[in-house]
Amino acid sequence: MRKPISNCPICDGRLEPVKLKCTSCEMAMEGRFPISKLGLLPSNQQQFVETFLVARGNIKEVEKELGISYPTVRKKLDEVIDTLGYAPHKKRQEQLEILDAIERGEMSPQEGIAAMQALSNSFHKST
Repeated sequence: MRKPISNCPICDGRLEPVKLKCTSCEMAMEGRFPISKLGLLPSNQQQFVETFLVARGNIKEVEKELGISYPTVRKKLDEVIDTLGYAPHKKRQEQLEILDAIERGEMSPQEGIAAMQALSNSFHKST
């Protein structure tokens, strides 16, 4: 199956579906048709979402299926959420920075846990 084209090859503007055709009887409709935000994700993110859904949101299963670490799964999930237009709030962004530091080896997992706990404690004190 070919990946749908979502951007104009000339100006890179967003393309929208305006014609649908039945593969059985050849009936065609023209108009403006809605498109799922998921269909606009890059193919690598669509594949990740598919794996995540098949695993029923179980991050441990996604880890096994893709052969990546827990922090990487969380990071990829947050990237999808961000791409869909649901930007994480400040605390979530700080959590992502901690996960990135662990992934790059700049922080041990134990240091990451301590940083997450400190972040959580500071968040609870400020709310």
